[in-house]
Amino acid sequence: MSRPVRFNITPIEAKVSDAIAVAEAPDGYAGEGFFTTKLSDVVGLARKNSLWPLPFATSCCGIEFMATMASHYDLARFGAERVGFSPRQCDLLMVMGTISKKMGPVLRQVYLQMAEPRWVISVGACASSGGIFDTYSVLQGIDQVIPVDVYVPGCPPRPEAILDGFMKVQELVGQESIRRRNSDQYKALMNSYGIE
Repeated sequence: MSRPVRFNITPIEAKVSDAIAVAEAPDGYAGEGFFTTKLSDVVGLARKNSLWPLPFATSCCGIEFMATMASHYDLARFGAERVGFSPRQCDLLMVMGTISKKMGPVLRQVYLQMAEPRWVISVGACASSGGIFDTYSVLQGIDQVIPVDVYVPGCPPRPEAILDGFMKVQELVGQESIRRRNSDQYKALMNSYGIE
């Protein structure tokens, strides 16, 4: 069998059997035109590769987030191409920077406006624990007002750390079952924050 190339003066016979190894599909898993899997795995795969982050940046960690979104680090290659600024359209809240106690109710309101399922990343020392601001006016960790899924350490964290935190959230999203949000443990967690 020769390859029909117009300028090929000495055609070389192609041996496809040497180049391609064909494996048989296991019985019961695949067939003509379909492949079986669990619905929660398919939904998890779709969710984890299409997260829409909502940046809630109040100080210097927001600058690091801008660097993470820029072309050098490019958060968009992880499926977070669209950064939204409306909580009703986003499913990942990224809290970056110092949150004052006056800002706590606003942050909680933004969280409540997001549709389920929703996830939260606390980026930097200030959002995670108040950072160096151990004062009467600074919230000592956003987990006092909303539940947090992933903490990213640093003051401020490097873009690589933010990417690592984002990938940890992707792991959580991909492994989460569809029924987790209806579980008694999840309802108890929400009730501990006064969220129904």
